[in-house]
Amino acid sequence: PCGGCSSRRERSKQRGVKKRLALAALLYLLFMTGELIGGYVANSLAIMTDALHMLTDLSGIILTLLALWLSAKSPTTRFTFGFHRFEVLSAIISVLLVYILMAFLLYEAVQRTIHMDYEINGDIMLITAAVGVAVNLIMGFLLNQSGHLHSHSHSHIPQSSSPNTAYSSSHGHSSLAVRAAFVHALGDLVQSIGVLVAAYIIRFKPEYKIADPICTYVFSILVVLTTVRILCDTGVIILEGVPKHLSVDRIKEDLLKIEDVYSIEDLNVWSLTAGKTAAIVHLQLVPGSSSKWEEVQSKARQLLLNTFGMYKCSVQLQSYKQEASKTCASCQSSSA
Repeated sequence: PCGGCSSRRERSKQRGVKKRLALAALLYLLFMTGELIGGYVANSLAIMTDALHMLTDLSGIILTLLALWLSAKSPTTRFTFGFHRFEVLSAIISVLLVYILMAFLLYEAVQRTIHMDYEINGDIMLITAAVGVAVNLIMGFLLNQSGHLHSHSHSHIPQSSSPNTAYSSSHGHSSLAVRAAFVHALGDLVQSIGVLVAAYIIRFKPEYKIADPICTYVFSILVVLTTVRILCDTGVIILEGVPKHLSVDRIKEDLLKIEDVYSIEDLNVWSLTAGKTAAIVHLQLVPGSSSKWEEVQSKARQLLLNTFGMYKCSVQLQSYKQEASKTCASCQSSSA
C-alpha cells in the first residue's frame, strides 16, 4: 500500500484508541463521582480515598487524549515546537490537585484514629465497594482490548521524514499510554477489593471501624507511589534533560562512526513531551570532505530519527577548522 493508505489506516486505528479512552474516562468520571457521594453518605474515608486514586487514572487518560489532540496541531509562528508542553503543565496541575485532596483525607484519617468518634454506614460502604470492584473489572476488560488492538505498533520504527516520524511517535505513545492505563486499572481493582474487604469487616464487625482510616493510610501511599514518577518525568522534561532511555555518549559514538565525521562540536538532546525527543547536533567534517556534506547530513539524520527514535532533529555541519586558542588577550596577560 502507498503512504496515503497507510496513513488512513493508522488514523482509523488511532480513532479507535480515542473512542475507547474517551469511554474509559467517562466511566471513571461517573463512578468516581458515585464513590465520592457514597463515601460521603457512608462517612467512609476509604471509599473517598479510592475515588482519589481513581482521579489519578482519570487524569492520565485525559492527558493521553490531550497528547493525541495536540499531536495533530500544527506549530505556529509563536509556538514553533507546537503545543506538546501543555501536556506536561496539565500533568503537574492534576498531580498537585490530587495531593491537596489527599492531604485533607489524611488529616481526617488521623483525627479519626485519635478520637474514634465517628460512625460508618456499613451497608452503603459495602454496596459502593462492590460496585467499585465491578466497574474496575469492566475498565480492565475495556483497556485490555484496546491494548491488544494496538500491540503491534510498539515495534514500529519511525521513518526519516518528519511527518511520518511525528505520527508514528504519537501513535506509539498512545498505545503505550493505553497499556499503562490497563496496568493502573488492575491496581484500582486490587485497591477496590481491599475496600470491599474493609467494608465487609465494618458491616459485620462495627467495632473494627479502625479499618477505614487504615485503608486511607495504605491507599495514600499507593497514590504517592503512582504519582511521584509523573513528577520526576515532568521535572526532567521541564529542565530539558536527556530522556532516561537515551545515552548522549552512545549517540556521540554512533555519530563519530559515520564516515567523514571528524568531531562533534555540540550535541543537545531533550524532550518536548513524553515520547517526543528532539536533538540538535553540530558536526565537523574531516579535512577535504566538505563536498560530501549532504551524504553525511543524511546519514546523521537517519541515525537520529531511525535508530534513536527522535521526533525532531537538526544537523549542522562545518568544514574542518584547526582549533584556535580559547584564551583571550586579557587572560594571557594576567597569567604572564
